[in-house]
Amino acid sequence: MTEAMKKRLMAVGAVLLAGAALAWVSMSDLGDNLVYYWSPTELMENEAKAKGAIVRLGGMVVEGTFEWKPEAQTATFDITDGTETIHVSSIGNPPQMFREGIGVVVEGELDDNHVFQTEKIMVKHSNEYEAPEGELRVEDMYKTLAPGEET
Repeated sequence: MTEAMKKRLMAVGAVLLAGAALAWVSMSDLGDNLVYYWSPTELMENEAKAKGAIVRLGGMVVEGTFEWKPEAQTATFDITDGTETIHVSSIGNPPQMFREGIGVVVEGELDDNHVFQTEKIMVKHSNEYEAPEGELRVEDMYKTLAPGEET
């Protein structure tokens, strides 16, 4: 066998091996590991797919719906996309920047009562820092981080 034939045979073998690996990956259960990212409207349209599946739900926190129960370490609130509204129940502390009227992404699953159960809340925020204008006392700065709470 000549040197050129050996190189050609090696190239064909490498292509076949890569093709077999790609076929195995595409036929495996990768779909079971996917996490869908849906708005409340998309979640309700795909309710059958959402049952028992891990989903990321994104939208705005509805004003007046946030309720924090510190003794149970649970929070409830509603998320909307302007069309549909989903009630969310969260276990654990929400992020410090969490508040009503901001965009959030929660990861969890929809239960049989149409309540989205989550342990993971991600707050959307800008990467740009803006210093407060004028002089601001430290006590007043704390109020900007947690609206409605007195220090």
